[in-house]
Amino acid sequence: MFDAIASRYELVNKLMTFGLDSRWRRRAVSDLRLPRQSVVLDIAAGTGDFTRELVRQGHVPVATDLSYGMLHAGRAMDERVQADASLLPFRTAGFDGVTCGYALRNFSDLAATFDEMARVTRPGGRLSLLEVAEPRSGLFRAGFRLWFRRVVPFIGSLVSDRAAYHYLPQSTAYLPASEEIVSMLNRSGFAAVNHRRVMGGLSQQFVATRSS
Repeated sequence: MFDAIASRYELVNKLMTFGLDSRWRRRAVSDLRLPRQSVVLDIAAGTGDFTRELVRQGHVPVATDLSYGMLHAGRAMDERVQADASLLPFRTAGFDGVTCGYALRNFSDLAATFDEMARVTRPGGRLSLLEVAEPRSGLFRAGFRLWFRRVVPFIGSLVSDRAAYHYLPQSTAYLPASEEIVSMLNRSGFAAVNHRRVMGGLSQQFVATRSS
């Protein structure tokens, strides 16, 4: 499915977030609080939005994704590796940080994926994740649901793949509650896990430090 939408993936992302996703990724990379030239693994990198932001902020990214089509369609991704996030082909403690954007709900084994994120991150290294959320305010939530569940699939069907963009809003059903994600990250070996809601709950971010 992701191979099929790779060529229009970034366009649809911009349309469905009104371009705000770029701002959210910029903040997420900044929140790593890592020195320049840190080596950062971008998991579920897609076509490279997060990867390119890592470069812009002076880091050395390695992009990985299960979808070859996504990686092939990506731009300015010098290091890219096709891999399963729950079984990463990288050495233990080999990265200063890990990023992942809007993919947690697509992993078939989220606990194993968090374990792998922790394994490849050095002690004291940093994690920054972005994922969809739903606003808590009644009116705002109703508007979001209309947009995300009705309008986004319609836009996706016009410019990309109809089936894929009907699946993506529905995939939020596979996403654990934020409190459970915090607990899972703790169990995997991350400490000081911080969760924040972005833009009134349109998105959410998790930042953590690899335990020593």
